Order: sequence, then C-alpha cells, then structure tokens
Amino acid sequence: MFGSHLSIAGGMHNALLEAEKLALDAVQVFTKNQQQWKVKPLGDRGVAEWNLHRDRLAFQDRVVSHASYLINLASPDNALWKKSIDLMTIEIERCEALGIRYLVHHPGAFTTSTADEGLTRIAKAYQTLLSRTEGFRTILCLENTVGSGSNLGRTFDELADLRARILELSSEPERVAYCFDTCHAHAAGYDMSTRPGGEFVLDLFDQLCGLANLKVMHLNDSKGELGSRRDRHAHIGEGTLASGVSKKALSSSGFAAVVNHPALRDIPKILETPKETTEAGTPMDRINLRRLTRLIEAENRPNSPAPNAR
Repeated sequence: MFGSHLSIAGGMHNALLEAEKLALDAVQVFTKNQQQWKVKPLGDRGVAEWNLHRDRLAFQDRVVSHASYLINLASPDNALWKKSIDLMTIEIERCEALGIRYLVHHPGAFTTSTADEGLTRIAKAYQTLLSRTEGFRTILCLENTVGSGSNLGRTFDELADLRARILELSSEPERVAYCFDTCHAHAAGYDMSTRPGGEFVLDLFDQLCGLANLKVMHLNDSKGELGSRRDRHAHIGEGTLASGVSKKALSSSGFAAVVNHPALRDIPKILETPKETTEAGTPMDRINLRRLTRLIEAENRPNSPAPNAR
C-alpha cells in the first residue's frame, strides 16, 4: 500500500484525484495550512466532495494526515503548550470529520527543560486530547525523528517510553500508535543502508515498540549520512540508504526489507520526497513508486498464493 503526501490546493479532494492519477492506493495530506495557527472551518461542500472521492477510490483507512509543525506538545511554556493542545484537538476533530484514520505528528521539543520533563508534558497533553475526543476513531501516530536539537523521538527506547507514559494516563491504547520514517531512522543512527541492516532495525523496533503498534510508514531516502541528525529527504535510491537507483542497488538496501516485510504489507507507506518531475515531465512520485514496487518479491505481492499452495 503506497501513497504520497499531496497538495490540497483548490480543495482537499484534489489530493485524492492526484493520488488516483499517480496510481497510488494511499495518500497523506495536511487538513489545513500547516504554517498557520488560524484554522478555516471545513465547509460542508468540501467534506462532501472529499467523502465522495474517498469512498469511490475505496481509500477508507488508507488516508493519513500530518499535524501542523507549529504544534509542540513537549513545550515547557504553558501558553504555547496549551495553544498546541488546542490546535492538536482541532487536527483530530478535522480528521474525524473527514474519516481520516491516522494523524501523524512529531512528539515535540523540550527546549529549555529536560527530555524527561518533555516526555511528561507530551503524556499529559495526550491525556487531555484523548479525553476531549473520547470515542473518536482517529489514531494518533508518534513519528520517529532525527533527534536534532531538543526534539524528542529519536530512539525507539524513547518512543516506547513515551507511549507507556501516555497509556498510564489514558484508557485508549488502540488510539496511540507510531509512524516510522526511514530517513529519520537512518539519520538518527539506525543503519537502513543494507537489507540485513533494515531487517535488524525493524526487528529492534518490533522488540521495543511493537510492529502491531505501527500504523504508518514514511518512505524517504536521506541526504544526510548515517547518524547525521539531518532531516533532509531524498528520492528513493538517491541518498545514503541505497547505493544507486538500479534494482540491484535498491534490492540490497533497507527499502527491500520494508516492502517485503509481511507485517508491513497493509500499512500505508507514504512518500515525502521532493515534488519534482524528470526532464521528460514524469512526476518523481511515479518514479519513486516504480523503484519501490519492483522490489516486492512474488510471495509478498497482494493476492499472491500462499507458499504451501504453489
């Protein structure tokens, strides 16, 4: 299940139409201008158009939203913390209104406090958020980060600790999940540049966080080196996760480990790579999709026969 983060310019439904044009079967969007605190209400017509095309494409549970980067649930500043909780509440409410199952967000930055205090602030923010939106279907997905500055969520241990803290204060474990970003993991120090390395990293994530709690993936190559802590996305095979764009090079990378992992087959895998075209005018989303799908081995393709049936 592959998708891309697409623009909602001209109407949210346009992201769905673009996903259809690109032959994607999932999509990620912002439900508002992510650079502004102000939020324009969802109009009835816009919601109706969105629902029409989401249902037509059978994209139920295949749509992801990314929360505003302005939100900082770890902030020690009470005014910013409360403002962040209020905006995150709106993000959840918009997802619920649009039938968007997964809302991805970066955990937050502790800035002038400590990592421990920052994790506690996020857990308390979640307590409020889950209480305000009790009974909603929208699942909140904590995304791993490169760990630059005071940003939390670099290590799997920290992500596991954070979810445990949240669950101590809340009673909806099914609504607290993860998003795994390949670029972020590699730049954070988890070597995804080889297939065995990728398999090891996924196994480690499973041990600490649980693949059962992983609901979204971001498939991005990294311009930064292993452990660089630079959040710079590159096209698949054009960064430091693979030694080239050929099938042979990509087959030896962590991308092959991801697309062939049976537990990840039905998880939306979202491209957040630059929106560019080739000299011939082909969208790079289409090129990146082709590079990834050709790595899928026969037994891992949808609707392929079970091994004992061949």
